Amino acid sequence: MRLIDLNADVGESFGNWRMGTDEGVLSIVSSANVACGFHAGDPVVMAKTCEIAKRNGVSVGAHPGFADLQGFGRRPIPMSALELETMVAYQIGAFMGIAARSGLPVAHVKAHGALYNMAEGDAEVAGAIARAVKAVDPNLIMVGGAGSPMAAAAEVAGVRFAAEGFPDRAYADDGKLLSRKLPGAVLHDPAEAAAQAVRMAIEGRILTVGGKLLDRPVQTLCIHGDEPTAVAVAGAIKTALVSAGAEVAPLPRVMGA
Repeated sequence: MRLIDLNADVGESFGNWRMGTDEGVLSIVSSANVACGFHAGDPVVMAKTCEIAKRNGVSVGAHPGFADLQGFGRRPIPMSALELETMVAYQIGAFMGIAARSGLPVAHVKAHGALYNMAEGDAEVAGAIARAVKAVDPNLIMVGGAGSPMAAAAEVAGVRFAAEGFPDRAYADDGKLLSRKLPGAVLHDPAEAAAQAVRMAIEGRILTVGGKLLDRPVQTLCIHGDEPTAVAVAGAIKTALVSAGAEVAPLPRVMGA
């Protein structure tokens, strides 16, 4: 049976401001990418998110991003390789402390927003993230875009890499995510997202907006927890994956299979 991880970006509330439906999403997915306080989240939100994940048997990972609360980490900030590496390491360490409070091991690291997008096209950024992961804990799994420089960076750093696909996002013909500035970049239709998830998980391919089919084998699929349709999309995807003969499992189990 094909094992596939279903992850979600969660823990993105801040203080009294609420983002997403974490309770619902974490009752469906198998892994959680928890915001570490820079682009979203705060210590209390991180702690509460860990408790929800623990109740649902969900594996947790750090979700570091740029220090950009107003822009939700989706605006690139020019930084040196050293600044990038230490910024990511700082956030991983902070989250590991919060997760330890809940008795949860941290399994993976996945960059957020603009940081992730930069690492998909810039080997120096990808390398900085990989080195931060290795320095904090070489057993951590680095999650990144299938076919991106992040895979090579993880190999150079000596950390495991999990290739990721986005069933709730549209892809450009170059295999990268379609810019959120363009219409149709986010797929809100649960059936459409579910069909894309099955194509990614079972066939190992993505369908671009131009109609191209590109080979992109993945170990994990991401749901954006900040979208209002997140729970419906996640539920439809999980049902479709199971119907197609896949088993949704936490990332450590998928990577160990």
